[in-house]
Amino acid sequence: MDFWAIALRLAGIGWYVALCVVIGIVGGLWLDRLAGTLPLFTILGVLLGTVAAFYGVYKLVQPLMQAMDTKGDQSDEGKT
Repeated sequence: MDFWAIALRLAGIGWYVALCVVIGIVGGLWLDRLAGTLPLFTILGVLLGTVAAFYGVYKLVQPLMQAMDTKGDQSDEGKT
């Protein structure tokens, strides 16, 4: 992968994390207002958004790690 592809993927990961957390907070606040329970659904929304963000980061970074691993294997073959 070239530099710009990696940079764009990392920027996308940042936006993904931010959106997951913000959507969790907004959804929790909306459910709290609907149900009349102030902190309960907001906390659950933050937790759910954080879990979704970490899972998404794992899935988005996995191809980068595999590309780095195969690149490292190719450079090791020339040394033997």
